[in-house]
Amino acid sequence: MTTLPEELAPLATRLFGDRLPLAERFTGLLAEHGQERGLIGPREVDRLWERHVLNCALMVDSIDPSVCTLADVGSGAGLPGVIIAIARPQLHVTLVETMQRRCAWLDEVNAELGLDYEVVRARAEELHGERTFDAVTARAVAALDKLAKWTLPLVADGGELLAMKGSSAAQEIEKAQPVLRRLGGVDPRIEQHGHGEVEVPTTVVRVRKQTPARKGERRGR
Repeated sequence: MTTLPEELAPLATRLFGDRLPLAERFTGLLAEHGQERGLIGPREVDRLWERHVLNCALMVDSIDPSVCTLADVGSGAGLPGVIIAIARPQLHVTLVETMQRRCAWLDEVNAELGLDYEVVRARAEELHGERTFDAVTARAVAALDKLAKWTLPLVADGGELLAMKGSSAAQEIEKAQPVLRRLGGVDPRIEQHGHGEVEVPTTVVRVRKQTPARKGERRGR
């Protein structure tokens, strides 16, 4: 099992509280089985905590306390979906993943840790018009313009898309503006979490969903 580095223990405790043992068990499972199951690369095992687990846990600071339902699109190994389910047990979390072997992994983790999230094998587009959520998250899925097409239709009116991004976040927002406007994505902004706690802070692009008013319709305040 990959041991939590001592220097990261205070941050992990802040982010997970009394559910830190669950995060440690998940990290251990990922370290033990992730490479052989094609979930992580061989170089990632020794840096699971900072590069992946805590990187994802920091994004939880972007989730509004009023959020009740959340979908993580393209969950893969469970980053960030499983981490969110550990850190925010009061949320109803749905993990959306297309690949059967990854869904099987997510189901196994769910059973092992007793996290009670939902796993849906589907492309995000297949859920358009059927499901909406207070918040939708995604990590390393696609550029924001493409990601918005897949995810914003899943965001309930007044909800938010929270996309984990890197140094190109500002450029992605600029390129995605036409798509965001068409789909009701408003007020895109960049947040960073973990300054002074980790070497590379977590960057999140937050986009609020506001369904465009129909022609002739006035939107109340």
